[in-house]
Amino acid sequence: MINQDYFIDLAKEKTGDAIQTVAVAAPHDLATLESLRNAVDLGFVKVILVGDEKIITSVAKEADLNISDMKLVHAEDLADAAQKAVDQVREGHASLIMKGLLDTSVILKAVVKRENELRTGKTLSYVGILFNEDKDRYYLTSDGAMLIAPTLEQKKGIVENSVEVAHALGVECPNVAMICAKEKYYEKMPATVDATALQKMNQDGEIKDCVVSGPLQLDNAVDKHAVEVKGVKDPVAGKADILVVSAIEVGNVLLKTAKYLGGWTFGGVVVGAKIPIVVCSRSDSEAAKLVSIAVACMMAAK
Repeated sequence: MINQDYFIDLAKEKTGDAIQTVAVAAPHDLATLESLRNAVDLGFVKVILVGDEKIITSVAKEADLNISDMKLVHAEDLADAAQKAVDQVREGHASLIMKGLLDTSVILKAVVKRENELRTGKTLSYVGILFNEDKDRYYLTSDGAMLIAPTLEQKKGIVENSVEVAHALGVECPNVAMICAKEKYYEKMPATVDATALQKMNQDGEIKDCVVSGPLQLDNAVDKHAVEVKGVKDPVAGKADILVVSAIEVGNVLLKTAKYLGGWTFGGVVVGAKIPIVVCSRSDSEAAKLVSIAVACMMAAK
């Protein structure tokens, strides 16, 4: 069954005795602290809390939440918390970072600083993990949170980052669907032009260890009945593992429509740096946070 336990058990299996440590920037809210408490209790991660010591201890005390087994590093402000979380990675104390109660841009600013040496030259992108227990299925989606209008080269990076996450989850050759509003090359629709180019890159061996197809409409990427009715002949049609969208609005609406209207849950990680970065919202469910941490741990353990 594809639920939070599926990802947690997978994380335990893949990390084994090498439990990963997450440095959390500005864990100043109860939702973040509770998710970390649960993750530690489940036995697949250790935690370093980086932020205002008074705020963190006050929030935990008010909720009667035990954080005594978590290392606490004081930071003067949010920017300092982001930098000191990065320092934990640079100094070898942590293998991944999590965003707490601060804007994503603040943590990413610290990550991309040249002197912090966490950049790899790759595109930084957000990979969403969209799952549904009732449907017993999950998809990776990208990019619905970072890159506003990605170029062709950035889309190539988005695909490669998503494939990296799929590999960490044990999918050896994931099917990647380039989602568009049309399933044929059409010069007036740039998304179809890029999709066709990315498919050719894959066929030519420039994008490896996956199967890229596109343009594909969403229904024909995920629904076998739609594929049969429409007579779509495509190796990815009806069995996509990864859904790559053309712009941030498409990805954002896809994830939130699935969550709020369809009953799906999603978490996410930022990929492309030397370490994975867990990115969750305060409104995210406990399952979303735990799954995001579990996936990041699997990536860090590769």
